Amino acid sequence: MSHLSILPTVLRDADLLVACLRSMGLSPQRDAYLKGFGGEQQAVVVMLELHADIALGWCRCGDGSLALVGDLQRLSRLRSLEPLLARITREYAARDALRQARSHLSDALVCVGD
Repeated sequence: MSHLSILPTVLRDADLLVACLRSMGLSPQRDAYLKGFGGEQQAVVVMLELHADIALGWCRCGDGSLALVGDLQRLSRLRSLEPLLARITREYAARDALRQARSHLSDALVCVGD
């Protein structure tokens, strides 16, 4: 029997997470309910459907961070999950760094490229 598990992350900004997911060609949903086994549900601020019965979500923690929520048994069937999570984390970190650079260096030109 599977159930929803909550795993801590370093992500904090749901809007930035949504922007990252969209830039990766994914279709996140805001303020949704992630469904688990036997009618279990977890409110999430961002949800991403990966397959018909497999989804990830992020819920807000008391410290302001976003925790990853998912049915680990179902998610374990996806070979692409670990690379996807790594890609999301890298995209989020890059966008957050650029945002911070823009806010701290308002007169500087901040760009990404080779």
